[in-house]
Amino acid sequence: MKLSVIIPAHNEGDCIAGTVRELHRVLSAENIPHEILVVNDNSCDHTQSILEELKNEIGPLRILFNPPPNGFGLAVRKGLEAVNGDAVALMMADGSDSPQDLVRFYRTIQEGYDCVFGSRFISGSKVTGYPPLKRVLNRIFNTSIRVLFGLKYNDVTNAFKMYRADVLQGLRPFLSHHFNLTVELPLKAIVRGYSYTILPNSWKSRSSGKSNLKIKEMGSKYLFIVIYCFIEKWLCSQDYSKKKAGAH
Repeated sequence: MKLSVIIPAHNEGDCIAGTVRELHRVLSAENIPHEILVVNDNSCDHTQSILEELKNEIGPLRILFNPPPNGFGLAVRKGLEAVNGDAVALMMADGSDSPQDLVRFYRTIQEGYDCVFGSRFISGSKVTGYPPLKRVLNRIFNTSIRVLFGLKYNDVTNAFKMYRADVLQGLRPFLSHHFNLTVELPLKAIVRGYSYTILPNSWKSRSSGKSNLKIKEMGSKYLFIVIYCFIEKWLCSQDYSKKKAGAH
């Protein structure tokens, strides 16, 4: 099973090289066939030049460019159009996600799950340097999603997840342009009846640069995609169930 890792990068010149090198080192040591797709999300720093130098060092690295208008979701969608792997994972360019966790997710999805979702807020997880206000807002929003959809999963907004490639095809069309894509993908997977399991994952605050997530700007975008998926759950879930049953 080949693994495709998508890394959107907007002005991540200070950390992208270290993130890609460590990811490649760990996956290679575990003998996991892989490709690393870094999507330059219209960066205006030295991200592109660093990636071009890195390409000479790391064979599985593929460089894509997301033209204006830039946006996290649009960059990920650009990567999804180009993946060649059997399983697809999303990781952050700032090194906040753990390559060792990615290995565990890969071994788990090999067991037959359609999706593997990470949670930073269950037993076995480790979170370092999470801003207190952001954490409070995160817990409120995720609790609201749990109640609305009747879920046990408590970290839907977590970007660190893995999907089988054919599952991602079944989640189209994608609507999100920004970080709300991290909510759209798992909620659609759950609503449309794909199997998933939840594993703890670690998270650490970036050591350089600044986050591209603007909480005030994202509130309405998150709300829109949650409402959209909720409407789909109540109007279309039976259609997806029938479709999957017919496939068997």
